[in-house]
Amino acid sequence: MFFPYFFDPTFVILLPAILLSMWAQWKVHSAFSQYSRISARNGASATQICRMLLDRAGLFNVPIEHIRGELTDHYDPRAKVLRLSSSVNGYPSIAAIGVAAHETGHAIQDKEGYTFLRVRNAIAPVVQICSFASMPLLLIGLLFGAVGLAQLGIVLFCGVLVFQLVTLPVEFDASARALKMLKETNTLSDGELLGAKKVLDAAALTYVAAALMAALQVLRLLAIVGMSSRRR
Repeated sequence: MFFPYFFDPTFVILLPAILLSMWAQWKVHSAFSQYSRISARNGASATQICRMLLDRAGLFNVPIEHIRGELTDHYDPRAKVLRLSSSVNGYPSIAAIGVAAHETGHAIQDKEGYTFLRVRNAIAPVVQICSFASMPLLLIGLLFGAVGLAQLGIVLFCGVLVFQLVTLPVEFDASARALKMLKETNTLSDGELLGAKKVLDAAALTYVAAALMAALQVLRLLAIVGMSSRRR
């Protein structure tokens, strides 16, 4: 028997990840909001700092573009473009500068061929397909008693877990690079660096929560298939 989503007792397996995710999101918005109200002593905007750090790394050809939204900042390794969100682009706050430096860290990873970034970029298209196909296979397998098909769905979903695990060192390394660059260039004082670190640490926690969610989801799916098999 396959339990409907809202009555599935295995859902409790996900509760630690859900709670961590909620706490991480609160930490991100709290830290970013706090340090968005504090301007860095140098008076330069996050965009200007980002351009300076990119040029310092020899990435003169990487443009900086504006993208709508809040904390939608990212570096696009395919287009070789760094995009800063409306809450970061042009702002001189400690939070904005920290986020912009973090994305610069990703650009430098790409330039240097950072192993985990290369792996993540390589597996991303495959993981997307696996994620799309995993749940239909699992549901069909459960509905028709095809345990092998359901197990294949779980195997495919494991690709999501691998992707999330590979993402962790990518994000941690980008933050470490960002703080190091900001310190070496005297862009932020020690006190300001502490604020930027709080913002980046909070953001990193969201990736930890995502990895935990993927891991617990695999355990949950295994439990669902096991329960279904015992009932047949």
